[in-house]
Amino acid sequence: MTTALFLLPAVLLFSVFVLYPMLTAFSYSFFSWQGTTRAGWAWFANFTTLFTEAPFKTDLPRALGHNLLLFAGAMVFQNTIGLTIASFLYRRKRFKKLFQTLYTLPYLVSPLVIGYLWSLLLSPLFGPINELLRLVGLDSLAQPWLGQPSTALWAIVLVTAWQWLGFPILLYGAALGGIPEELNEAASLDGASGWQQFRTITLPLLTSSIGIVTILTFIGAMEALALPYAMGGSSGSPAGATDVLSLIFYRTAFESGATNGIGLSSALATLLFLFIFGIAMVFTTMIRRKERTLS
Repeated sequence: MTTALFLLPAVLLFSVFVLYPMLTAFSYSFFSWQGTTRAGWAWFANFTTLFTEAPFKTDLPRALGHNLLLFAGAMVFQNTIGLTIASFLYRRKRFKKLFQTLYTLPYLVSPLVIGYLWSLLLSPLFGPINELLRLVGLDSLAQPWLGQPSTALWAIVLVTAWQWLGFPILLYGAALGGIPEELNEAASLDGASGWQQFRTITLPLLTSSIGIVTILTFIGAMEALALPYAMGGSSGSPAGATDVLSLIFYRTAFESGATNGIGLSSALATLLFLFIFGIAMVFTTMIRRKERTLS
């Protein structure tokens, strides 16, 4: 009874602010709408429209590819640089807390703020990044990073990975602290090199942490809205190069002026949730299976 009493506030907040809107959006996707007025039962017509009619049938696959690239780029960055920094800080006790705080600060700032700040830094007119390149004689590398399709999405990928780098550093640092030193000492006595100790002892024992980072990074990348919006606008400029699924949802619901905007955007939100949930469950199953083999 006491446990249920303590859980009640959290359950109420989750029900009101997460579960109820989720179920509401799911129900909205099966109706046609006239503005904000529900017109009638549409069955799967809204879902069919997303796959068969313009602009969705061209914009959705492109945006999905951008979301997946965002996930892949962030994962490579976080699992290499993040783990490297975490390992370095774990072995260097001096100034450890300071550097952990510095790496974590961007993670605590709103992605919208981060996006606008980096838009100023990357500005081709007065941005300090291009100015620094010119000062060191690399004028050929100075370019409108967010103004051309070949670099705009990659700029968002790198900024996203940079902002979220603090989370894997903290997580990997805590996981490294939980690995018994006796294992590495025994391997060292057997003649194992540092790389062999990392590959055969440390890395397998980090499976759970890597799994958590992977799942949360995937969810964050697929739901990305604030940062692409701040750096590329609601239209995914330039020429749709920074368009993501959440931006299509935003345009459909609030900017398109479509009569059935609520129904179409709700259908898109439902598909996005099912896709994220399904892939996250696959990742979770794979990680648990790996953990069972290790144990």
